[in-house]
Amino acid sequence: MVCALGAAVCFGTATVLQAVAARAAGEQGGGEAALLLRAVRQWRYAAGLALDGLGFVFQILALRSVPIYAVGAALAASLAVTAVVAARWLRVRLSGAEWAAVGVVCAGLALLGLASGAEGDRGGPAWLPYALLATAAGVPLLGAVGGRLSGRPRALLLGLGAGCGFGVVEVAVRLVGSLHPYALLTDPSLYALLLGGGAAFLLLTSALQRGSVTTATAGMVLGETLGPAAVGVLWLGDRTRAGLGPLAVLGFVVAVAGALALARFGEAPGAEPEGDGPAAAREGAGTASVG
Repeated sequence: MVCALGAAVCFGTATVLQAVAARAAGEQGGGEAALLLRAVRQWRYAAGLALDGLGFVFQILALRSVPIYAVGAALAASLAVTAVVAARWLRVRLSGAEWAAVGVVCAGLALLGLASGAEGDRGGPAWLPYALLATAAGVPLLGAVGGRLSGRPRALLLGLGAGCGFGVVEVAVRLVGSLHPYALLTDPSLYALLLGGGAAFLLLTSALQRGSVTTATAGMVLGETLGPAAVGVLWLGDRTRAGLGPLAVLGFVVAVAGALALARFGEAPGAEPEGDGPAAAREGAGTASVG
């Protein structure tokens, strides 16, 4: 659980660092490509990418040790980290409701920490890795459908698709068995991880460039928490401590609800809560840091 919270801190802080770099780069004008090229040359953006990498390592360690539902809720809590860091660093003013949401996230994670047991000891049915690969392949198709829409439906569908892709990564980390090169190359879970993660990144980036930051991030949080949690409980043997199942359910719901209330911090600290279009995306970070 400490690793899961460490991943949330890394991802949440990385978002703010990348937002600072994007703002500095945006002062010189130019298109999206020029903005990104100027941003990546700044130390803050590089530091953000390094934190993303460290957060991913923490995420893998957490997923190999505690139930998926606990890790998913903790990763959603990176939005609370982003909100707090943005309030201090970017002087973003949080409303009383948003500070309350940060507290709600912390309370939910505390309940989860008390109720979570060890990770499940089952490898899942033989068909699960192939189903995971098929799900990963379906993420780009969902993106193609969402790309034909406009406004909030587009942002919601693309964000939900991105969340499903990140959820595939969470489950695939648990399913990868031997690290022997030959075993890895023949493991469908590895390909599901790579395809799901790559597609999720592209879909979320597209959603945030031409859609509502809040709507896209809310869809992502739902996609990366609910499905993987169900897979962990139903097929991988994830359980809670004896008699604490209801407490774990309450903690999960509370933590995810608090994260949804902070959805506007998923990409653009300081942007208007429902800012749409490229201008809203440029106001914050260049790339997503959650998941």
